[in-house]
Amino acid sequence: MTTTEASPDVYARLGVQRRINAAGTLTRLGGSLMEPEVLQAMAEAAGASVDIAQLQAAASRVIASATGAQAGIVTSGAAAALTMATAACLARWDVTRMAALPDTRAMPNQVLMARSHRNSYDHAVRAAGGRIVDIGHNDRGTEAGIRGLEAWEINAAIDEHTAAFVFVATPRSVDDLPMVIATLHAQGLPVIVDAAAQLPPRSNLRFFIEAGADLVLFSGGKAIGGPQASGILAGRSDLVGSALVQMMDMDVSPQTWSPPDLIDRTALKGIPHHGIGRGFKVGKEEIVGLLTALQRFIERNEDALTTQFTHRLQRIAAVLSTGSLIKTRLLGADGAASGVFVPLLELTVGGNAQGLCRRLLDGDPPVHLGERRADAGILTINPQTLRPEDDAVLTRCLIDASRSQA
Repeated sequence: MTTTEASPDVYARLGVQRRINAAGTLTRLGGSLMEPEVLQAMAEAAGASVDIAQLQAAASRVIASATGAQAGIVTSGAAAALTMATAACLARWDVTRMAALPDTRAMPNQVLMARSHRNSYDHAVRAAGGRIVDIGHNDRGTEAGIRGLEAWEINAAIDEHTAAFVFVATPRSVDDLPMVIATLHAQGLPVIVDAAAQLPPRSNLRFFIEAGADLVLFSGGKAIGGPQASGILAGRSDLVGSALVQMMDMDVSPQTWSPPDLIDRTALKGIPHHGIGRGFKVGKEEIVGLLTALQRFIERNEDALTTQFTHRLQRIAAVLSTGSLIKTRLLGADGAASGVFVPLLELTVGGNAQGLCRRLLDGDPPVHLGERRADAGILTINPQTLRPEDDAVLTRCLIDASRSQA
């Protein structure tokens, strides 16, 4: 029996119910569905001992090739990558600072963010010891005006305590990125780009580095299709190297320690102890799995996959149009025009959308839909984590749930 065939039995033995995930690559639902080649690579990696630093150095070469960055490492998720990016900008190669984090009272510790970029993932910045200073106005976001973040606002906030700028990338915010990078670089300060969910399109792997970002982070367990607890941190080799040394097992002998080239041994005035990222360690299985998934992500035919997703959603919509009380609308993946890079099926619910979701979750099997616009009576089907063999079950569950609402 293959690994994929055995997986449902594993959950059954644990008493955990399998679910139909039409909501997308959400962490709470286990992220992406990994392909057999990725699972096989992880199984092979699990059967041997390796030097993790050497493996991360190999990962750096693969990630650098994929992103155009000087270097890159595999992290234990995108949030961990954001913490480690912040730690790298705070400590650089200073061993004393590495040892002090998250106590940043004796070092520049302010991390600038646009007020409209603030979100619950700010915890990842603060975990490293960064003190967030939000700047600018949210006139665009509140539709109170047309202006967003401006260079003079950034310059007014920069002082001797400034360590970095964190830019949260979205299709809506990305137009401001060149101005932010130019302004920070003029002051000799780094820009971290949080692009955790900005794949697809595949071109974004290189876009942010080419724009001049010093560090950029991506989730490994979403569109890339790697292990859920994996991420990518790519960028300047000095900052990536600092991040790596702060998350490695540093219970080493100073006399025999032989770090990879990614770590600048001459810049370190001593051997650091375990760093703030020690709890974010990445296993050999996750590193190999992520690299395998990344290679497949780079090589896959995006247009063919989009077409496949579109046809499946069209078939689901056709069934729902005749058997349910739900109105459907296909949102095509027209990229930059709308910010939609994966086709979605929008469901307009006549009654209470949250009530429909509750009935679906109480069903057998439980079904998850995208609920971001549920308050407006709109739910979505995202095909990224919806197995083709579950399409018919999904439509049956939707029809039954919509009729029970009538």
